[in-house]
Amino acid sequence: MPRIPYENVPKPLMNCMIKTEQYLTSLNIIEKSFMEILQYYVSTLNKCAYCTEMHFKEAFAAGETELRIYSSLTWRDVDFYSDTEKSLLAWVESVSLLNDEENKNRQQKFDKLSQYFKQDEIANLTLAIMQINSWNRLVKSFGFEAGAYQVGQH
Repeated sequence: MPRIPYENVPKPLMNCMIKTEQYLTSLNIIEKSFMEILQYYVSTLNKCAYCTEMHFKEAFAAGETELRIYSSLTWRDVDFYSDTEKSLLAWVESVSLLNDEENKNRQQKFDKLSQYFKQDEIANLTLAIMQINSWNRLVKSFGFEAGAYQVGQH
């Protein structure tokens, strides 16, 4: 049972989160399907079952293959992500795993990302990564339960 059910989350809090979502969606910096993979990957890093389920289903519904979705967990070991996508997945780790030893090379990851995106696009992609990290923390803190998410539900 959730500690704070979805419908009991304070409306101003949800409005703030949803406004950020709307802003990010309006930008169209990357394909929606790959944005869902990024959100899935962040959710797996944070071990958020609810968001992992949501973004797996949303990525699949947006046209991603199951293989590309679940292989995001091992993106360095597969050849079916573009260099642009790999640079984004590396940036996801850099933004999400702040104390990880591997992220000592944050500048190199930023420089690689800069080959594919302008500075304002990187800032907005970083906001998108921060946003899913925030959702993961809210969902885990409030105790939302995985297992029944329907595509388009939230």
